[in-house]
Amino acid sequence: MEGLDIPPITMAYLVGAVGTSVAVQCNLVTPLQLYFTYRQAIEKAQIWRVATCFLYWGPLSLDFFFHLFFFMRYSKMLEESAFHGRRADYVWLLVVSCTLLLILSPLSPSPFLSSPLSFTLVYLWSRLNPLVRLSLFGIITITAPYLPYALCLFSWALSSGGGAAVGLGGWGLGVIVSDLLGIAAGHWWYFWTEIWKRERTSGGRNWLETPRFLVKLLDPPSRLAELEAADAARLELAQHMEVDRLRAEAERAAQSQ
Repeated sequence: MEGLDIPPITMAYLVGAVGTSVAVQCNLVTPLQLYFTYRQAIEKAQIWRVATCFLYWGPLSLDFFFHLFFFMRYSKMLEESAFHGRRADYVWLLVVSCTLLLILSPLSPSPFLSSPLSFTLVYLWSRLNPLVRLSLFGIITITAPYLPYALCLFSWALSSGGGAAVGLGGWGLGVIVSDLLGIAAGHWWYFWTEIWKRERTSGGRNWLETPRFLVKLLDPPSRLAELEAADAARLELAQHMEVDRLRAEAERAAQSQ
């Protein structure tokens, strides 16, 4: 990927991730200063750990560049497709996902949460592009919604094949717990932003709606006007539904008399 082709939010993450690993490589900081624990981050006020645990992928190596490329690929596709023209929404997605992963971090075998965040983006991309067909390692072809689970299965197979039969129940499942946490965070976002708002009882409301101050800060004025028009339409719909409900109650009361 050429630098100019990378959208701004994904580029900002790239700079942060590479800068963090370079700082470790140059012995400016150590990994022990970057991982997240509640005690270190909250009780000892080392707030930077809230961010650095999502930026560190390990020392500069082939493995580092492979995982970072994987993250960048799906982040770029999300930012340029589903979140095109909605920069604030994409930032809010990352904020909400990171917050949920921090809450779930005691369940993760790794103190660093960059891999779960990567799986969150993979899961969201796969659910938003359900008809896309993918070839895994040139062996099998699957549709996009199965991608996160296929990757988990592949990681589990590699670890088990290497004799790492440690983890949950001796089945080597500990190696994919972090990935499953990322999938859970992605499903949380997908449910409240895509599934729930289609339900009639939701009134079309998005419970994870991006705060307006972020929209004003990151998006053009036309985006804010679009949101205000949607709010007005949703309010009108709610009023019509309330009128219909009251009318139906009045008719039932009249019939009972």
